[in-house]
Amino acid sequence: MLFRQLFDPETSTYTYLIADPDSGEALLVDPVLEQVERDLKLLKELGLTLRYCLETHVHADHITGAARLREATGCDSIVPEHAQVNCANRFIQHDGVIQMGTVEVRAIATPGHTDSHMAYLINGTHLLTGDVLLIRGCGRTDFQSGDAGTLFDSVTQRLFSLPDSTRVYPAHDYRGQTVSTVVEEKRWNPRFLGRTRDAFIQFMNSLDLPSPQKMMEAVPANERCGNRV
Repeated sequence: MLFRQLFDPETSTYTYLIADPDSGEALLVDPVLEQVERDLKLLKELGLTLRYCLETHVHADHITGAARLREATGCDSIVPEHAQVNCANRFIQHDGVIQMGTVEVRAIATPGHTDSHMAYLINGTHLLTGDVLLIRGCGRTDFQSGDAGTLFDSVTQRLFSLPDSTRVYPAHDYRGQTVSTVVEEKRWNPRFLGRTRDAFIQFMNSLDLPSPQKMMEAVPANERCGNRV
């Protein structure tokens, strides 16, 4: 398996390139509009054919590059089931699988940050957690039908039940961290460590966070796969 973690410094967003080296088929998870040329250049350098653009959720902090990448490559745009997106080629359900040669991408429904959030487990070892679980943190739950109790359940019941050695790759990091593991987050993530579900809900509901700067532009654009108009 070919696995690359790519970074957008403006929004602290990680995009993930996953490919099967034998077939040359590839997918991008959470592509960023401003980084489309970077992604196309890398695909060309590595001799890969982009088959899919895959979203963990409808983002509020950046505009997806899915529409531009689909136009350039003919790839399919795939979004989580129930996402309010009217332009996707496919919707993926919980436990749904994307197969590219020897690479298996399995969807894990993890609502809470938004009501249609998915994490993706790659070959049983690499977990792309989107915004629901960050390194020593978690995504906010105060807009886009987010729900703190639902996020707590998604993380503790579904993600923390995976093998301890599973690598955790979030959609964002604001402190330069790149990777963690399930066991590290169970032991050291202050959002969950020692907190009951009720205490977690109380804590999340007490946060007073500013809205993402691009939210008013990004959400409607992402509901159109990254098209602003």
